[in-house]
Formats: sequence, C-alpha cells, structure tokens
Amino acid sequence: MTIWVNEQIDPTGILQACIACKNEAVAKDCHEQWKQKLAMDKTTIGWEAKIRTVDSWDDVPVNALKISF
Repeated sequence: MTIWVNEQIDPTGILQACIACKNEAVAKDCHEQWKQKLAMDKTTIGWEAKIRTVDSWDDVPVNALKISF
C-alpha cells in the first residue's frame, strides 16, 4: 500500500501541517495547492511544501489528517 504524505514545514524545520491519503491524484492536487498558497502569501516566506510516500499508516506523522480514500 502506498500512502501519500503532504507536509508544510516552517522556516525552523517544524512540521506545521500534514495531510495523508491513499489517492495519488488527490495528494498531488493538495500539494500543488499548498505550493501555490505558500508562494503567494508573504507571511510564509521560508516555508516549504513537501510530498512523500510511505508504506504504512504507522509511518505517517501522528498529527496528520489521515484521509482513508
């Protein structure tokens, strides 16, 4: 099973937001929206949007919003 993990990381390297789901298309769409929002908002200078995959829900950060579709 592949789980897609979207993360927003602040300039200090702290994970501030995380959404995880099994649907690749939804995950990639979410990632693109996050990148666009971070690029347009001056208060998010230095923030980073990352996307990665994991093989188990156990590997998803505990504070993530976990979407099961």
